[in-house]
Amino acid sequence: MNIEKSNIANLPTKYGKFKIRAYKQDNQEHLAIMSENFDKIESPYVRIHSECLTGDTLGSLKCDCQNQLDLALKFIAAHGGLVIYHRQEGRNIGLLNKVNAYALQDAGRNTIEANLELGFGEDDRDYSVVEEVFTDLELKSIKLITNNPKKINYVESLGIDICERIPAITKSNKYNEDYINTKKEHMGHMF
Repeated sequence: MNIEKSNIANLPTKYGKFKIRAYKQDNQEHLAIMSENFDKIESPYVRIHSECLTGDTLGSLKCDCQNQLDLALKFIAAHGGLVIYHRQEGRNIGLLNKVNAYALQDAGRNTIEANLELGFGEDDRDYSVVEEVFTDLELKSIKLITNNPKKINYVESLGIDICERIPAITKSNKYNEDYINTKKEHMGHMF
């Protein structure tokens, strides 16, 4: 696997001061957003956040993505750790197909049914770049901020000790209740 990485730079944000490094795998570029004290923490808090342009940037209420990212960045700024911004839009179906999936959801499909109808799996993400980030940052033990059992299983498969799981619970709304219920009932998310 050929992954390029950037230098580490400062990133002051509305959440606090961070360090940032980019990783490029094929045509996707991902980010490691680290608290300033990251390299002094033995078992840092870690959030693997999958890109959601419509939620993270546009504030879509159809998902809980922006709320989870805000929660993670505030938490990491206060307690130290790392957010891996995993740039695989729409569970790695891309933005165009994600919008097509939204249209199918508007017609009554749930998030999984929409992806399957478009010819994709329910979740086509590839987490191999996460392994590179963990190796590069010499992580052996973490406190994982997630509701997703697939992320837990993947991290454990790398031989990383998850000494604690912190749920990423945010408020639902009338636009994302079905989405959250689908993640809970069909994908095993732990809310």
